[in-house]
Amino acid sequence: MTTPIHSPASTTTLQGNASPRTGYLWFVAASGALGGLLFGYDWVVIGGAKPFYEVYFHLVSPEWQGWAMSCALIGCLIGAVAAGSLSDRFGRKPLLIVASLVFVMSSFGTALAARFVIFVTWRILGGFAIGLASGVSPMYIAEISPAHLRGRLVSLNQMAIVIGILMAQVVNWLIAHPVPAGATPAAILASWNGQYAWRYMFGVTAIPSLLFFVAALLVPESPRWLATKGRELQALRVLDRLGGAVYARKVLEELRSASGEESTAPRVSPLRELAHSGVARALVLGVVLAVLQQWCGINVIFNYAQEIFAAAGYQISGILFNIVITGAVNVAFTIVALSVIDRFGRRFLLITGITALAAIYIALGVLYRLHFTGVPMLVLVLAAIAAYSMSLAPVTWVVISEIFPNRIRSSAVSIAVTSLWIACFVLTYTFPLLNVALSTAGVFFTYAAICLAGLLFLYLRLPETQNLTLEEIEMRLHAGRL
Repeated sequence: MTTPIHSPASTTTLQGNASPRTGYLWFVAASGALGGLLFGYDWVVIGGAKPFYEVYFHLVSPEWQGWAMSCALIGCLIGAVAAGSLSDRFGRKPLLIVASLVFVMSSFGTALAARFVIFVTWRILGGFAIGLASGVSPMYIAEISPAHLRGRLVSLNQMAIVIGILMAQVVNWLIAHPVPAGATPAAILASWNGQYAWRYMFGVTAIPSLLFFVAALLVPESPRWLATKGRELQALRVLDRLGGAVYARKVLEELRSASGEESTAPRVSPLRELAHSGVARALVLGVVLAVLQQWCGINVIFNYAQEIFAAAGYQISGILFNIVITGAVNVAFTIVALSVIDRFGRRFLLITGITALAAIYIALGVLYRLHFTGVPMLVLVLAAIAAYSMSLAPVTWVVISEIFPNRIRSSAVSIAVTSLWIACFVLTYTFPLLNVALSTAGVFFTYAAICLAGLLFLYLRLPETQNLTLEEIEMRLHAGRL
């Protein structure tokens, strides 16, 4: 088992250096997290639009339905792969600006699509923006954050994601007109929902996209990226704005110290450095954690909520309202995670959450097998969302953003996030097929088994990085102590 690591000294130093610029720090972090808000909205809005665009485009087979839901993940994958090299070359801020502009274009394009191929094209482009934002936003926030606030500030990215999810769910619920029980596909196609509602659901994304664009123009560049490019004076100015002169000098000294240790080691290519024993262990941890965040199965509840609640006995209008409830629970328990992550640590939250998910999925599988319907199913779904929102949802982004060395962080984060989107594509595309082959009960039993395997891995391999600066984590990594 990996021994948790702590650094009380660093906690004392930074907490003792409280800064009047805390408000500005939170503003910058929240601005960077707006990429997460659009990630959440754009990804989940399709769940409410699904019953209507499927009728409009005449999607009747599980394969085409799965492709419509998962095609955006192709763009996510491309965006995540590109995020590493592009953010390393041009900086974090320009990538946030590009992502916001692509979000604006794709929201209008998807809303106006007249043919399925056009719909898919714009969904893939929107996915590209999601991939960029998911790779750059948490990394950017980690790089502007002091150690004692980093967990909370990076968790803002997940907070923004769940707010975006809730926004999409509320918008879907408000826009869609009630659907009569037993309505035929032809009746749905001829209705407001089949012709216009799903278009407005996608088009609303343009509003927060424009807000993200303005915010991205106002934030500074990452001071750690500036320092790695030799622009120390600019890095010092940004750090001073974020935390004051004392904090700025301290962080810059740590950056120089970490760079000094790197400079004494033989220079190797980024790929070879990723193969270094300490970095490789961190990379395996980041990739497995990213895959586990998806294969734990919770995103299926958001993306295929219609089928899950229908199997539990709900009609479409009730389904949309229940989806809003799931979004509210998601937000509430993400706030809980935000308040405790820097107190209880990453390891405790992840292990507790994955254990709870495994138990809940087993219970859901049993109840589906016994043909239970109604409130018990809804309660268990909400419990699963609560467990996920306090653990894997926010903490995965925190750990991925902090365990890699400064010089190769963008490349390593890109690999981890790319793995996340590959896993998400497999999960989303295969659910309709697994649901037919295994039944809903069998699918939940499968996800429970994955959670139990993930629990064993986390128990053996996950260290504690609470209250360590990014540079302290890097030095421990190279010393083989992470």
